Amino acid sequence: EEQLVESGGGSVQAGGSLRLSCVGFGFTFDDSVMAWLRLAPGKRHDCEVVATTSADGSTYYEDSVKGRFTITQDNAKNTVYLEMNSLKPEDTSVYSCAADQRVYRGGGTWCGNSYFEVYGNGTQVTVSS
Repeated sequence: EEQLVESGGGSVQAGGSLRLSCVGFGFTFDDSVMAWLRLAPGKRHDCEVVATTSADGSTYYEDSVKGRFTITQDNAKNTVYLEMNSLKPEDTSVYSCAADQRVYRGGGTWCGNSYFEVYGNGTQVTVSS
């Protein structure tokens, strides 16, 4: 069974930092685009893609987190990380990691206009002012 398990969430004050981790089971990240998602109630979509990383090393960041968040991947550990610095109250959300495996088997989830076949249950990040 393919599975992603997140950890590292918590509560911090504005300006603080957190590091999220996500371990994959049942598949490897080599052929996937790995992503961190967060719930975004009140926005155009109720979910937004925060950051992605590909096997070729390319990355994407949502505009509001550029310069503050860093996504990295350790294929030897089948783990993807999200380093979050200079956190703001508006970063408060449930963060999930997800894998775009470039296939559609129907058991995944949509986030904005992107589809992810495998995704985790999420970890809560709360930033107080």
